[in-house]
Amino acid sequence: MKIIDKYIFKKFIGTFVYAISLLIMIVIVFDVSENIDRFIENEAPLKAIVFDYYLNFIPYFINLFIYLFTFISVIFFTSKLAGDTEIIAILSSGVSFRRLLLPYLMASLLLAVFSFYLGNFLIPRTNHGRRMFKNAYMEKLNKDNERNIHLQISPGTFVYVETYNSDYQVGYKFSLEKFEDQQLVYKLMADRIAWDTVTNKWKLRNYYIRTIDSSGQHIFKGAEMDTSLVIKKRDLYKVKEDFEEMNFYELNEYIANEKRKGSIAYKKYETEKHKRIAGPAAVIILTFIGVALSSRKVRGGIGMHLGVGIALTFSYILLLQVSTVFSTTGNLSPMVAAWIPNIIFFAIGLYLLKKAPK
Repeated sequence: MKIIDKYIFKKFIGTFVYAISLLIMIVIVFDVSENIDRFIENEAPLKAIVFDYYLNFIPYFINLFIYLFTFISVIFFTSKLAGDTEIIAILSSGVSFRRLLLPYLMASLLLAVFSFYLGNFLIPRTNHGRRMFKNAYMEKLNKDNERNIHLQISPGTFVYVETYNSDYQVGYKFSLEKFEDQQLVYKLMADRIAWDTVTNKWKLRNYYIRTIDSSGQHIFKGAEMDTSLVIKKRDLYKVKEDFEEMNFYELNEYIANEKRKGSIAYKKYETEKHKRIAGPAAVIILTFIGVALSSRKVRGGIGMHLGVGIALTFSYILLLQVSTVFSTTGNLSPMVAAWIPNIIFFAIGLYLLKKAPK
């Protein structure tokens, strides 16, 4: 790196760290004022508030808005360079505009790798403590499915539970069916299924078993039976945004399991997976858009550049949210939903770089 590269690199990273740090402090103050009543009402310990909630809140918040503040940082310090005619001096000295982009690329790559690490590995760990605190002192994250839970626990084996109560770990109107060559060979029904915390097994009440083989049908009945059914308690109720605690590999494993069960709930998780990859790429794309916008000296100065930049960034966020909704509730591919904003803004970036001062 040459002197000018180090100068721009330090300006970029320094402005980003300063901006995100300042906003984190502001957000924490507002969050405390909003949730102080809950903390007092639920008697949350001060140590838990500071270390379990707010300390774990910082990485989550940084990654949530990293591309926004990358963009704002680039526009802020590049507009100042342009306003002080430093960009003109650099270009007049024989440095090409493409060469000028090199330190921006290096800094944005560093932030993109940082964002990928945060979103896929660090934040899932810190979110565990933050969500445990939230569940204990702020809001209940577990939510029971309304009715009629259908699962495929293995190829050809299907489970149905009419209702399940996660607090008491009890389900009602349970049935299990096994098929071979599309023919029913086994059916188990029970009025009640409950998790036994002593044996760590499911216990059935008032069960009815029907088997079908070459010799005919066989029926068995009983009042109570312990089983070793391959059903996780977590399969029978929802946890609000539980993907927040899954790292990259756990998320992939969960998606594969949901697809094997025949569940359509995996789309939300697959969208999250692609967003974790597309987000770091957006850092690089928005960096170059910011350079192209703010490298020209204009009468409005930093204010004009910041206004246009913030408008573009919020349009990116809005487009991402809209495409995510179409993915989770419609037929749009999760990968396409996550990458549509990047593709559109990549095209915008190419156009703006072409029109940027050379």
